[in-house]
Amino acid sequence: MEEELKCPVCGSLFKDPILLPCSHNVCLACVRNITVQTPEGETPVQSRASGSSDYDYLDMDKMSLYSETDSGYGSYTPCQLKSPNGVRVFPPANHHRHCSLTCPLCHRSVSLDERGLRGFPRNRLLESIVTRYQQNRRSSASSASSSSSSTAVKCQLCDRNPVDATVMCEQCDVYYCNACQQRCHPSRGPLAKHRLVPPPPAPNRAAAAAGAPGGAASGAGGQLPPATARKPATCVDHEAENFSMYCYSCKAPVCMKCLEEGKHAKHDVKTLPMMWKQHKCQISQALNGVSDKAKDAKEFLVQLKNMMQQIQENGVEFEACLVAQCDALIEALTRQKAKLLTKVTKEKEYKLKVVRDQISHCTMKLRQTTGMMEFCLEVLKENDPSGFLQISDALIKRVISSQDQWVKGALEPKVGPEFDLTLNTDSLLQTILQLDFCQGKVESGPSVPPAPLLQLETCCTRNNSATLAWRATVAPVSPIEGYILELDDGNGGQYREVYVGKETVCTVDGLHFNSSYNARVKAYNAVGVGPYSKTVVLKTSDVAWFSFDPSTAHRDIVLTNENQTVSCSSYDDRVVLGTAAFSKGVHYWEVRIDRYDNHPDPAFGVARINTMKDMMLGKDDKAWAMYVDNNRSWFMHNNSHTNRAEGGITKGSTIGVLLDLTKRTLTFYINKKQHGPTSFDNLDGVFVPAVSLNRNVQATLLTGLELPKTTQP
Repeated sequence: MEEELKCPVCGSLFKDPILLPCSHNVCLACVRNITVQTPEGETPVQSRASGSSDYDYLDMDKMSLYSETDSGYGSYTPCQLKSPNGVRVFPPANHHRHCSLTCPLCHRSVSLDERGLRGFPRNRLLESIVTRYQQNRRSSASSASSSSSSTAVKCQLCDRNPVDATVMCEQCDVYYCNACQQRCHPSRGPLAKHRLVPPPPAPNRAAAAAGAPGGAASGAGGQLPPATARKPATCVDHEAENFSMYCYSCKAPVCMKCLEEGKHAKHDVKTLPMMWKQHKCQISQALNGVSDKAKDAKEFLVQLKNMMQQIQENGVEFEACLVAQCDALIEALTRQKAKLLTKVTKEKEYKLKVVRDQISHCTMKLRQTTGMMEFCLEVLKENDPSGFLQISDALIKRVISSQDQWVKGALEPKVGPEFDLTLNTDSLLQTILQLDFCQGKVESGPSVPPAPLLQLETCCTRNNSATLAWRATVAPVSPIEGYILELDDGNGGQYREVYVGKETVCTVDGLHFNSSYNARVKAYNAVGVGPYSKTVVLKTSDVAWFSFDPSTAHRDIVLTNENQTVSCSSYDDRVVLGTAAFSKGVHYWEVRIDRYDNHPDPAFGVARINTMKDMMLGKDDKAWAMYVDNNRSWFMHNNSHTNRAEGGITKGSTIGVLLDLTKRTLTFYINKKQHGPTSFDNLDGVFVPAVSLNRNVQATLLTGLELPKTTQP
């Protein structure tokens, strides 16, 4: 409470305080220091804050003292002095005319009228409280002085002749001397967390004793003794009249003469006792609320201090748990490493055993063969024909038999030096790098979903399709309504949405071959859209693997061999498309002729998905093809025949198709002989491989091939 009783200018307890129009208080002597003369003939200016200027400009408006805002005229004056509280003080004014003052707290200015400082009411209530506070402080000081002369606080555990206490335990609330503290309250074990502090000095103990039940008056920080009766306050304008009414419009007490002849004659007034009781009741009610808040604040401080201790303990426990979890992962990885090393050792020993056995077997056979060769050479040296012919037949059979022992593969190693073992650690490494904390507790209020976790072990590519899988990490308060999957364009460009729904697995078709795509996913619920997951990179196949598509083929088309071989049941040409779609890059595939009767004209090339299926490929504007018989070939698009070339097909022939969407060209190969390339200006968009044939032809599709070395015929 002491801070409430100090003057903002001098920093001391109020002495003869006066009440300014802004409801702040200043000592009467200090008011004289902050009163400023306004030079005659000048218009007061508003203040501009400047810490380095030689003048202090005070912030004032141009409204009069009696306005509803309680403000006056601004002014400026040289100033070099400061009060103990850091507030500027001004040289005392000699005249009240053309003078103003600024509140040191709110900086609102007010001009003085002809009454000067006497125009401000004296705060008798504050003056009374300061007087009682000073009396109470002197009484407390004398009580503390008498208490301090008594003996100091003693140890509460000494059996005989207690000595002075040196420490006090805040948790146990017990005073100890050094010996008893070491014996009964050691700083270890469960008592290590207790806080030991020096015993409070004698004045504090005296104050505490005075505040206890049955003690003397409370200390300087407690309640003050009740106020004594004072002489009733008199009106400032009419000093002989006591305040008897309260002007509700001006918020000030007034006398009867003020109502009869003053400016309050037409204002709304009420009796002073009634307003006194009403305002006391309002303050009491407001204090009840403030008291509850103060009580809550004390409990909150205790809660925060306990939380600090809990954070320390939980932090140590959590660190130990984290270390144990990481050690368990390392131990599991070490065990798995030992298992893998055992497999490698077994594979190595197996290979070495096979090689050793093969060396032993080959060495034995080589020894036998060498011995037989040496024997045969000696036989050839003999000059006796009859003796030679006696053994020559058997010897020839032995040589032939020995030669047959070295069959194909006998001189080839049964195992290779390479180990056919592959350890793929990419997904595990990415999982380890993504290892992070999950929130153990969800928020009490609704929130957006957290970022999903991409399951790298399930994400994969096949041909120009990508399959991605993900899962939610922690369930939010509001349930997840769906997911949004986004992919870029395969060149590091902008992302686009490819899937929106509730599923957690999605396959995206129609991607570019030999391209790397970045993928990410996010979840959404009723609250909003959550953050993105971490990005995963998926690379499509370098070359296309595909088959014929039964869903888009003409009904006369017959597919076998897992849709790799095509034939037709009609004498008319029918079209069948492939399952792959191309929109950029260079692609190559082949078609092998399995059956070729009566010299038909099959066609091979590319087409739009909506090309005509009941006529030869290339007769409409949605297909580009080469049709070929047993002697010649032609390029055809929109029923236009061009680029006739010699060379036909028979059973067993191979037709290669090279589609270059970068150059917009088609090149064909008949038995590796190049035909083309042929350029097409309208070769833009998405294309699928296509073949047209009739019942005289059967062909098999060959895919996943490397690009041919382009050579001229």
